[in-house]
Amino acid sequence: MMNYKEYFKGKKITVIGLGILGRGVGDIKFLAEHGAVLTVTDLKTKEDLVSSLEQLKEYDITYSLGGHKLDDFRSRDLIIKAAGVPFDSPFIAEAEKNNIPVKMSTSLFAKFFPGTIIGVTGTRGKSTVTAMIYEILKAAGKKVFLGGNVKGVSTLAHLPKSTPDEIAVLELDSWQLQGFGEEKISPHIAVFITFFPDHLNYYKGDLNAYLKDKSYIFSNQKENDFLILGSQCAGLIKDNYESKARVLIGDSKDLPSDWNLKILGEHNRYNATLAMLTVESLNIDRAIVKSALESFSGVPGRLEFMKEINGIKIYNDTTSTTPEATIAALEALGNEEKKNIVLIFGGNDKGLNLTGLLDDLPRFCKKVFVVPGSGSDRLPTEIDGLGLERVRELKESLERSFKVANSGDIILFSPAFTSFGQFKNEFDRGEKFVDLVNQL
Repeated sequence: MMNYKEYFKGKKITVIGLGILGRGVGDIKFLAEHGAVLTVTDLKTKEDLVSSLEQLKEYDITYSLGGHKLDDFRSRDLIIKAAGVPFDSPFIAEAEKNNIPVKMSTSLFAKFFPGTIIGVTGTRGKSTVTAMIYEILKAAGKKVFLGGNVKGVSTLAHLPKSTPDEIAVLELDSWQLQGFGEEKISPHIAVFITFFPDHLNYYKGDLNAYLKDKSYIFSNQKENDFLILGSQCAGLIKDNYESKARVLIGDSKDLPSDWNLKILGEHNRYNATLAMLTVESLNIDRAIVKSALESFSGVPGRLEFMKEINGIKIYNDTTSTTPEATIAALEALGNEEKKNIVLIFGGNDKGLNLTGLLDDLPRFCKKVFVVPGSGSDRLPTEIDGLGLERVRELKESLERSFKVANSGDIILFSPAFTSFGQFKNEFDRGEKFVDLVNQL
């Protein structure tokens, strides 16, 4: 089998998508250091990408920024595309017309990684479950790498440090799993947490296409592999797909009742159950699992407790980009009798059904502030006497929240929509919120 050094050396590679989160920078450094002849193209301009470009200035790289050129997808040996590049991209079509392979960096990592791979996917919960698994394995003394859809982490850049006894825990979104499907590979242990409608703008309303991409996490597993399914999506998956792997199904009720988690909500007990089943397939002692899960304090931007001011608690839940995620946050923190939540939400539209969320707002919220965005434009001005007040920006929403919140209340930033428009991404949105809170 060819190793990664032979695979990349001397290849003329076009990388589509540099980005600003650090993964692209790490991938490109790795490729440059392993002898690839690189062209990097991005829709963002040189000004948008200045921080990423600064990190790559020592390498001999050709750039095509502010748009793509068809010439960069001809006479190449390989195209590496970023997550989210559209199905119908004319540039990808040009590469395929010229018989140029199109790959993705995380699946290329998986192709060459010599150890055990745990892949985690799901519409909601994958970041938390991935982090839980990683922390348990660290506590058990395993050599473990955390990668995939993790801010600032390049999986390719980790290959030189990889060893056969290492375990890679990868958070995998549907776009990254397209690459696994193209490579006809799946993780040794696949974890599928939840499935809800999402990314319908990308999938042009085709929920089955979204599920199909997700299914690549297990579709090429072998008989000795494991598939861990959450009860929320187990029926759907078993009705539509077959798996060769050993299948385990978990639900929140399967977590021992005397395990006391720091992180709130029934959904997090559900997440912890799936993490528990995953590591137990590797024969990790249950006492270590219990200790690690009870010590786990959560992932930044996911129901993250920020601070308490005058008895008012503030939570940052910026990574809630679907209605179901915000519903989970309301149920985790809310009190129906007291209606103790002042909610800040809103953003850009993904075409998702808002009915369940709108039904829940009057149950838990005393006030709702709506930040701008195309999704926000779909919202009513009032639900069952609960006013949904529009604000111009995040700062205004926080200032007005403190005017209506009392001691014992919670200010919850849980957007339910994507961040694009006012912010670069959900991480940028969360950082702006954290900065505002820290100024209080």
